[in-house]
Amino acid sequence: MLPSHRRAMADIERCRTRPLGGHVYHCDNCEKYVYSYHSCQNRHCPQCGHEAGERWLARQQQFRLPVPYFMVTFTLPEQLRAVARSHQKLVYNILFRTSAAALQELARDPRFVGGQIGMVGVLQTWTRDMSYHPHVHYLASGGGVAADGQRWLSGRQDFLVHVRPLSKLFRGKFRAALAKTEWFDQVPAEVWHKEWVVHCQAVGSGETALKYLAPYIFRVALSNRRIVKVDNDKVTFWYQEGKSKKRRYCTLPAEEFIRRFLQHVLPKGFVKVRYFGLFSPSYRPVLQQLRLWLPWPQLPVAQPVYPGSPPGPTCRCPHCGQPMRHITKLKPQRCRPPPTRPNVSPANPSVRCRSWPGVQGQLFPVS
Repeated sequence: MLPSHRRAMADIERCRTRPLGGHVYHCDNCEKYVYSYHSCQNRHCPQCGHEAGERWLARQQQFRLPVPYFMVTFTLPEQLRAVARSHQKLVYNILFRTSAAALQELARDPRFVGGQIGMVGVLQTWTRDMSYHPHVHYLASGGGVAADGQRWLSGRQDFLVHVRPLSKLFRGKFRAALAKTEWFDQVPAEVWHKEWVVHCQAVGSGETALKYLAPYIFRVALSNRRIVKVDNDKVTFWYQEGKSKKRRYCTLPAEEFIRRFLQHVLPKGFVKVRYFGLFSPSYRPVLQQLRLWLPWPQLPVAQPVYPGSPPGPTCRCPHCGQPMRHITKLKPQRCRPPPTRPNVSPANPSVRCRSWPGVQGQLFPVS
């Protein structure tokens, strides 16, 4: 098992549990104590990532232009997936580099946009049933900057480029890049003669597409709410069928469920979100100039939320809904679970904690 797989499993097991520490809150209305443990912040954890996704989404709003956008998807053929799964970092880098180069090259053709477009690429390796299916989604601008850098070239509202020549260009660039590696001979020869799947769809202003991509950046394959039951060493989860949109159920042995999940864990340090063209860091000065050329909407900037910080005074009790009071912070450590409620009596209006980790000896007033 790869070190990245072991780390992901260990983090997911500890997420929102005592080993990571947390906070203790008290509700003065219903006399309940609530424990709030820290999250693991692993990008593959099904419980984490919501706050990070919201922060990423807020940053993207600052670069979104008031032009039509398109979602362009490049998919690796089935014959290449065995090599991709065995050499993830190499193949995924080639996938990013060649697909972005193919789309930018075709978009610069005067028959289409005729200039440099902006692209945000997000890698996704799974299908709804967690099968291995590596592909890249690009959110591409429906317009670009001319070669002289002084003119904005507007594209069509419902068309970006033809997908068939884009597919052939992508296939040729990918083959040329893979031929420079030692793994080229492991790929069947017929894969270079078949049609590769490339899909392009208009997505309007791009806001909905960004919200669609955000969860894929900080989560992997499956969320906890989709798991129906775990029984007799088997896991049952539901997924939505692509064409019919109907809910389907899949039951897998525990080992197969873990295998499917771990094959989507990326190598340590691999960047799964990349920016090309106008959205790359080197083009940020050009984006500033575009504010003068195009009607730029003033979008509100979301306030950042820092993980692990105690909730503010509006933190609500899960039992009665009333505001809770922050008691103390728990240090990360391994020990037995906390008691549900301290033993108090009318003659003892406060209790001295002897068993709660991180709060030994402190007096908790109880009204």
